[in-house]
Amino acid sequence: MNKIFPQGDVNGVAAAGTKALPGGEGCSPCCCSRQGACLSAFVLLLLATLAALIALVTILGHPPRAPGAQACVTLTNRTGFLCHDRSSCILASGVCDGIRTCPHGEDEDEALCRDVPQSLPSFLVARCGDPASWIYSDHKCDGTNNCGDCSDELSPVTACPPCGPGWWRCPSTVFQYCGCIPRSLCRDHVQHCSDWSDEYGCPGP
Repeated sequence: MNKIFPQGDVNGVAAAGTKALPGGEGCSPCCCSRQGACLSAFVLLLLATLAALIALVTILGHPPRAPGAQACVTLTNRTGFLCHDRSSCILASGVCDGIRTCPHGEDEDEALCRDVPQSLPSFLVARCGDPASWIYSDHKCDGTNNCGDCSDELSPVTACPPCGPGWWRCPSTVFQYCGCIPRSLCRDHVQHCSDWSDEYGCPGP
């Protein structure tokens, strides 16, 4: 009687490395090659998209962040408010005055102006002799009686430098001025200093 060996050689040894898959189907070299190519294409597309996003952020830059309020010195040597463009410096008294002076209008921001003067940065505010009264810091030591009691111009509340070249130092009789008067008021036949020095000592403009 002849013995039949399934899927083997004539000696009854099974062919090495051959194993039937369920359904008799497998992944042919052509099929596997297509799947690998599709996966590679997907990965390349993902990397290209990521590279494009990085390049876009590099070109456009990060969105600007609004910096906190910062002080600056104006061209007239007065205390100022630095705008967010980092180049525009406006007078302290130009903040929350109802007029947008900074290029982006941040000097009138609601958060900054919601409860003046409490909502203002301290460098924008100068207190008068009466603690309930205040002025903008650029009005301090400007020769004018902004507080109404001259505390923004005279010690002990405020230490101001000597009168400038366009001013004459004297005890003023005019409410508008304190320890100095404009030289334009000298020699005008009107008393502006309690010691009359504006008429007899001041050389005039």
